[in-house]
Amino acid sequence: MPDPSSYRPATGTIPESPGVYRFSDPRGRVIYVGKAKSLRQRLNSYFADLSGLHPRTRRMVTTAAKVEWTVVGTEVEALQLEYNWIKEYDPRFNVRYRDDKSYPVLAVTMNEEYPRLYVYRGPRRKGVRYFGPYAHAWAIRETLDLLLRVFPARTCSAGVFKRHGQIGRPCLLGYIDKCSAPCVGNVTAERHREIVEDFSEFLSGRTDAMIRRLERDMADASENLEFERAARLRDDLGALRRAVEKQTVVLGDGTDADVVAFAEDELEAAVQVFHVRGGRVRGQRGWVIDKVEPTDTAQLVERFVSQFYGEQAALAEAADDATQPVPKEILVPVLPDDAASQERWLSGLRGSRVQLRVPQRGDKRALAETVERNAKEAFAQHKLRRAGDLTARSAALQEIQDNLGLDSAPLRIECIDISHVQGTNVVASLVVFEDGLARKSEYRRFEIKDAAEQGDVASIAEVVRRRFRRYLAETAGETLDTGGSGEVDPTQEAEPAIRTGIDPETGRPKKFAYPPNLLVVDGAKPQVDAAAAELAALGITDVAVCGLAKRLEEVWLPDDEDPVILSRSSEGLYLLQRVRDEAHRFAITYHRQRRSKGMTTSALDDVPGLGPARKQALLKHFGSVRKLRAAGLDEISEVPGFGRRTAESVLAALHGGAGADQETVGTEGRR
Repeated sequence: MPDPSSYRPATGTIPESPGVYRFSDPRGRVIYVGKAKSLRQRLNSYFADLSGLHPRTRRMVTTAAKVEWTVVGTEVEALQLEYNWIKEYDPRFNVRYRDDKSYPVLAVTMNEEYPRLYVYRGPRRKGVRYFGPYAHAWAIRETLDLLLRVFPARTCSAGVFKRHGQIGRPCLLGYIDKCSAPCVGNVTAERHREIVEDFSEFLSGRTDAMIRRLERDMADASENLEFERAARLRDDLGALRRAVEKQTVVLGDGTDADVVAFAEDELEAAVQVFHVRGGRVRGQRGWVIDKVEPTDTAQLVERFVSQFYGEQAALAEAADDATQPVPKEILVPVLPDDAASQERWLSGLRGSRVQLRVPQRGDKRALAETVERNAKEAFAQHKLRRAGDLTARSAALQEIQDNLGLDSAPLRIECIDISHVQGTNVVASLVVFEDGLARKSEYRRFEIKDAAEQGDVASIAEVVRRRFRRYLAETAGETLDTGGSGEVDPTQEAEPAIRTGIDPETGRPKKFAYPPNLLVVDGAKPQVDAAAAELAALGITDVAVCGLAKRLEEVWLPDDEDPVILSRSSEGLYLLQRVRDEAHRFAITYHRQRRSKGMTTSALDDVPGLGPARKQALLKHFGSVRKLRAAGLDEISEVPGFGRRTAESVLAALHGGAGADQETVGTEGRR
């Protein structure tokens, strides 16, 4: 564990100017980024007596091995540079107000010929419009079900759309008038796009104009004695009004604003955001974050504004989304110290003036109190979940250290699991946990070579060998250049530092650059001994190994004849089980994907000269193996890349020799 005094900058070398600083660990990985009006005052506070530091700050400074800084001219520059560094390095100790990918949104695929409406979770894509986020997926489906009566747009997947186009019959939604059935040509592509654009306009807040238009159409239909059409428009109006009622008006002046509130204690904070557009609540989201240092509400607001809206602007730009990422007003409980600088920065992101203010009275104050109650409730619920409790995670890591006899707490744990069915489609997973939490961006999966000739023990050994050979290759011959004064220029360095495990071109960590403190394998003594033997053969001595056996949840260590038995109520055992179960889930998911892909084309494997590309071409053309079986010789010959001889081979493989002849004759007879 590094001693903070070993890398403390010399007295007087830290400037008193404003700037941005970053702490790095012994391998060069950036673990914390911050900004300060006075770099000297802020950085000196980190090198005070360790016993007086905040628990997370103490862990950060004892994990770090180096500190660097960059002097900037204005606070707006500091905001921008801090955001860029956090985004680039993803520091593990920083508060991260990420766009929570678990929140569902309503996606509209405007980049397709026939746009589709569906519930979506995940990163933004180009050419797709997003509405939300919503607190629950059922809320989207309920709203969508109401609106499809008025806007009968496509909601099916590409496979379902293609299949119904091939059979020439719409799905159930098409029969009950909740889809205009473009798959069978009931409407043109242009008309279907108009329906989707009207739907998007309605969800964007232009509800009054849509309702007035339907009222006029209903009146015209009634005057023209078109009573059936008038009745249909009346029902459509009712559906629209019910959908609008679900979005209660909270701000009578039609304001576009985000309302932010916090609930916090010394170690953590919960944040809730209500997105109000056109006076109505259009979405809601929330996070719980760990505090790295003593942080008041004003500092939480400052970090939230810079990171959250910077992320939103980046997402909108990447997805080529015309939706405005920053509202006109951001209502917060307390103004940050540099509110004026943040307003200028936000205005630059939006392209027009943005106000950052504290509501004092009226509807906005009442809404802010509602958001605050939501934040307090979310914080209370979070405290009841021990998986997210910092105290529980710290206790779990300490228990693992004590029971396994490790030199330090295993802040990074990796786990390997093997998945197969009777030795076929053998795959492996590698999952990563840092500070007791899953780090899914660093998960890896492996296809096992020569799987038929080896069992689980040999497969474990192969994965360990491949993973740590990559680690040695990516760090071979590299040294950590600590530099001189510690100051860096973000745009140009005369002698760029080469850091162990850091890609010198991108500045990002390499895929396998960081070894775990603890490697867990799913299994007992044979699996553990195999993993330990591979590490020893590679000369790696600073990675601890253990195995977790499913039967009695025993923990096995290399060269020990008896397992370590942890209490069933142990937080350490609970964490090891979560790591093992996550590796098992990830391995099974990958195995099912490979098995499903193999089963899809297995019926065509015996066709001589038929490779993967032409197999996929056949399946894409006919939609399924069942439809391919029903096809005739001439139909198969029409597929690009298939001649008559190859088509005959396909039919022979699917039906056998006689079956192929019968199928051909039958098809010709029908023609």
